[in-house]
Amino acid sequence: MRETIVIALGGNAIKKSDDVGTAEEQLHNVDATARQIALILQAGYRVVVTHGNGPQVGSLLIQQESGQAFVPDQPLFVCGAMTQGHIGWMLQNRISYHVQKLGFDLPVATLVTQVVVDSNDPGFRDPTKPVGPYYAQNEAQRLAEEKNYLMREVNPNMQKGWRRLVASPIPKDIVERTAIRTLVAAGIVVIAVGGGGIPVVAAGDGEFIGTDAVIDKDRAAVLLAELVGADRFLILTDVPNVLINYGKADEKALTTVTLKEVAGYTAKGHFLAGSMGPKVEAAVRFTQRTGKTATITSLENVLDGTKGTIGTHIVP
Repeated sequence: MRETIVIALGGNAIKKSDDVGTAEEQLHNVDATARQIALILQAGYRVVVTHGNGPQVGSLLIQQESGQAFVPDQPLFVCGAMTQGHIGWMLQNRISYHVQKLGFDLPVATLVTQVVVDSNDPGFRDPTKPVGPYYAQNEAQRLAEEKNYLMREVNPNMQKGWRRLVASPIPKDIVERTAIRTLVAAGIVVIAVGGGGIPVVAAGDGEFIGTDAVIDKDRAAVLLAELVGADRFLILTDVPNVLINYGKADEKALTTVTLKEVAGYTAKGHFLAGSMGPKVEAAVRFTQRTGKTATITSLENVLDGTKGTIGTHIVP
């Protein structure tokens, strides 16, 4: 049986830090990503793709604010659904193209995905996830009063301004789990759980209600990987390896490391919360729960990373 790989794409696969964020730029970036994914498919692997959506949601929220005098603005979870469709379309369009260019054919489908969270999750009592644009203090106060947003000054030393904070609850389940499994079993390349999924809470009688939150995309990707019985979990970022002693004379790239070794590095503070920390945490969680290998590497090295010849590989 062919191995199943879940690929979690970082934001650089869609919008690079120095991009303006035009549709043309994003499609160009996705095209490069899709070309690499097509090579993995050509090598015989089954592939499930998930992705981030932070920059796209941020842009959409700015558009919502700018246009509210003309049309009603939409809640955050609806913006998440919109960006799932937007990014999913770009990925399926370019993956299909590159697969056919390599001389074979595979169906590719995007599934707009709901992820269940607990309404009693502590994250709802203490929102910490910044979303949307920066605001001046007076504008932030207006939004707090008019829309009941929680607004906080972010990076005060850099004087960037105020942002809205929302909850980041733990993902518990995927509503479309049966659909995803069915598509994967049928040999379809599936794009799902984009941006961590649309956060929903169970309301009873099989009903799910959207809630304004942002689910950590790496945690949701692990849940997806477990759901489909992935043989390998691949997190793509902008560096080929995880580093310890970053920026120091004794900086070192990690290759194959055990869970015990990673725990030691984590305890010493090598993986920062704002950068590599969440990715390492997600890779560790996958390996702990499945006993299988998780790999962190760069987009350019995705095929070699899949084969285990480059990247950081976390093993039991």
